[in-house]
Amino acid sequence: MAPGVLGYVDGDVAGWVGVAPRAELHPFANSRKIPHIDDLPVWSVWCIRVRPGYRRHGLTRALIEGAVGYARDSGAPVVESYPTDNGGSTVDTTMAFVGTRSMFERVGFTKAADTDSIAGGFPRILMRRALN
Repeated sequence: MAPGVLGYVDGDVAGWVGVAPRAELHPFANSRKIPHIDDLPVWSVWCIRVRPGYRRHGLTRALIEGAVGYARDSGAPVVESYPTDNGGSTVDTTMAFVGTRSMFERVGFTKAADTDSIAGGFPRILMRRALN
């Protein structure tokens, strides 16, 4: 099972967010499209899934905050994400798992760098939240 945090609603698993040290996530540790901006041992939030029926109820925010808390408790100095910079346009649900810029801004992440990656037709950016 991939590392992450589960979100429950009334005892049912309603969502999941992938979070782990970037160095352990091969697609990001060795990415040629998503830059490493320093040598900090960052953790990555790389996937968010909310089950149908539980969407649009604030679970995504809670999942991201849970991932940040887990990373902090595990000693991470910084958490990164690589969402789309969609400017408010609708992201196709098949590509929504990377999240959106506004979603991460609402929980204290800020843009740290552009990337050469695209998801769902939108550029992806590197966003960060310091944990100290």
